[in-house]
Amino acid sequence: MKRYIIAAALLIGTGTVITTMHSCSTIASTDLGVSIIKKLLLNGIDKGMAIYSNKEAFLQNNMVDKALPKQLRDINSTLEKIAPSLVAKERDYIAQAAAYTVNTSRPILEGAVNSLTSQDVRRIAEGTMATQILKEKTSQQLIAAIAPKVDEKLNEYGIVKTINTALSGNNLLGNLLGGGSNNVNAGGLSKMASEQLVNGLFNIIEDYEHQNSKALLGPLGK
Repeated sequence: MKRYIIAAALLIGTGTVITTMHSCSTIASTDLGVSIIKKLLLNGIDKGMAIYSNKEAFLQNNMVDKALPKQLRDINSTLEKIAPSLVAKERDYIAQAAAYTVNTSRPILEGAVNSLTSQDVRRIAEGTMATQILKEKTSQQLIAAIAPKVDEKLNEYGIVKTINTALSGNNLLGNLLGGGSNNVNAGGLSKMASEQLVNGLFNIIEDYEHQNSKALLGPLGK
């Protein structure tokens, strides 16, 4: 790893300004380096949770839309030809499910951030995105944790039944859903929605990291 000699004034979570001079490899192995990364990720998590807690902000966020699984995107494209209003309704219900999962996702993410090690920070100093490390640690756990809540919320609104009613007799989804079936499986829709929520959240955190890495990760040679 390249070594940089830098001088930086950092505003850490305590509000204390710390001035230091170290090589990036030295900083990466210190409590200071870990604190910098934790601050960055926790701020990104806060931003994501704020968006997920606000239905309008969620619906308007392109980071969430980019996370839409291909199969669900294809289903929605088909629904647009049959019942366009149903796609908007589905998105609205997923947005409400997003708010319903915030209290489940936050402690998992914050726990992973607080367990970051100097080895994790070294990887970041060497070029790995901090968000990528967080994703590696929590992605599958998050999907497993929120899927039951997403399923509960979508079933509460009966969106799966409504979609299947709209698709009744339509052959456009045969290849998408497998076996020539035109029925959307409730658990399948919930899983796809859960994947969208988790990946969308990481997109938001990663975007925050990109926007703020120069200021916060400069001492690590980023």
